[in-house]
Amino acid sequence: MIKKGIILSGGKGTRMSPLTKAVNKQLLPIYDKPLIYYPLSILMLAKIRDILIVVNQGQLDQYKKLLPDGKNLGIKIRYVEQNKPRGLPDAFLLGEKFIGKSGVSLILGDNFFYGQFLTQKLKECVKLKDGAKVFLHKVAKPEKFGVAKVKNGKIKILREKPKKFLSDLAITGLYFFDKNVVKLSKNLKPSKRGELEITDLLKKYLKKNKLGAEYIGRGGAWLDTGSISDYYKTNNFVSAIENRQGFKIACLEEIALLNRWINKKNISKAIKFYGNCEYSNYLKKLISK
Repeated sequence: MIKKGIILSGGKGTRMSPLTKAVNKQLLPIYDKPLIYYPLSILMLAKIRDILIVVNQGQLDQYKKLLPDGKNLGIKIRYVEQNKPRGLPDAFLLGEKFIGKSGVSLILGDNFFYGQFLTQKLKECVKLKDGAKVFLHKVAKPEKFGVAKVKNGKIKILREKPKKFLSDLAITGLYFFDKNVVKLSKNLKPSKRGELEITDLLKKYLKKNKLGAEYIGRGGAWLDTGSISDYYKTNNFVSAIENRQGFKIACLEEIALLNRWINKKNISKAIKFYGNCEYSNYLKKLISK
């Protein structure tokens, strides 16, 4: 059972400059809440309560003002600073002590996930004991992504931005790994761009036929907020869903309450913390039921 999760919130966010010159990208708003709330909510939906957030060196105080230690949500949040980007697997090296001898989930801090049956799928993924599992999503232009070819629930081929069609299943920024992930990450060599590549790590599991696949599914959404245009597409998506249907995506307090990690008194404290805003009004409705 995977009980630990890592959110990778480093990176310079240069594609979104000058917005990211003073503020970390994951602290920018996606409609009515900071971007970091969305990947954090995914781990909480999977009932992962022990979380490490990897942040840029010098930006730790910004995060702690918003998410100090997680006690208000019934979870435990820890931080580690990264002095420069070294690739996704570097998160496992930085989090070696945090991971210990357990499995771990990794989610990219700038990825957005949404789907009708996503919670059930996440709960199945955390049952992983051996190997690794990756969330895949069908895309219209697979040549722009790393893609996977799957047979009988196992990934058989991985290819980064294939020129010839291989598959329309893109590899998203949500992964689940067994206890061997740190050891395997230590054996990785930097690529030509000087970073450790997540594809190389996944291939180590692939060679042992231990790389499984899960799917967001039709009607679900996976959005990468790495560019200005994608950032605003995500904003518009969340706005449309929330205003049409009346519920909030990634309301951390609501998830914690449904998981029975906190009670209505905790919600009342959260309302005082946020102040007079739309988010607080939503929380008030939760405890008035």
